[in-house]
Amino acid sequence: MGRVMRRGMGIMMMKHLLLLSVYMLFCAPLALAEERPAGRIVSLGPVLTEEIYLLGAEDRLVGVTTYCTRPEAAKLKERVGSIQDINIEKVVALKPDLVLATVLTDPRAKEKLRRLGIRVVDVPNARDFNGICDVFRMIAKILGKEQQADAIIADARQKVQALTLKLKAASKVSVFVQVGLNPLVTIGQGSFVNDLINLAGGHNIVAEPGYLQYAREMVLNRDPDVILISSMGFDGEREKAAWERFNSLRAVAGRRVYILDEYLMCSPTPVRCVTALKAIMGYLHPEVDR
Repeated sequence: MGRVMRRGMGIMMMKHLLLLSVYMLFCAPLALAEERPAGRIVSLGPVLTEEIYLLGAEDRLVGVTTYCTRPEAAKLKERVGSIQDINIEKVVALKPDLVLATVLTDPRAKEKLRRLGIRVVDVPNARDFNGICDVFRMIAKILGKEQQADAIIADARQKVQALTLKLKAASKVSVFVQVGLNPLVTIGQGSFVNDLINLAGGHNIVAEPGYLQYAREMVLNRDPDVILISSMGFDGEREKAAWERFNSLRAVAGRRVYILDEYLMCSPTPVRCVTALKAIMGYLHPEVDR
């Protein structure tokens, strides 16, 4: 009986050793490949491109979208399509070992690239300043740039905290943010823009979550103190003039209809969040030193 048991244990040990060998041969290299910083990167989003530059990894960036125009040097990178319409052949020709995709990237394109053996990482949308920092560090980890990211994040957090402390005694200002025209589009709760408004001592009049169509009549009814226009693809000055026809609005009466740089609202890196917060604070609370 003892001989049979020893023989059985010996067979089991051999099986374990065989399985371990198979893992080391096939699986371990794959795991190491996932951990190894990417050497050739394609970015499918403007904010992702900017963050790669922020982390000092632009030498690894081989492809971007037509919307990746900041910093200026990004315009010299190979174009692989728009944010939603990706040229698969161009991406493959660049031989990337990593493609950074956004929530707007065509799921079919991502699936095709994965089937071709290209690593595609879905980068989530951040809903607030803390989330923006978390996503930035996620990208940094993939690139092996955690130390650089931690320094950038720590500096941004310190500056945001210092700015918000100056608003402790300030009263809340009601705000409406416009980001689209025909139809009129705004941003509600659960968004990084809403978080910036809160941090800047404001209160978003839109109680609903996310990006949504909004009627001018609803803005007139809720009568905000400030209107912020982020002219993404439309004439901001003309839209400002359109609002200024409504003399009964508090924002119009107080001459508090402002045009924001669209990049402050659509490319939320930790560094840009500080810049955006300062700009919004200036509009909402000009009496506070920034």
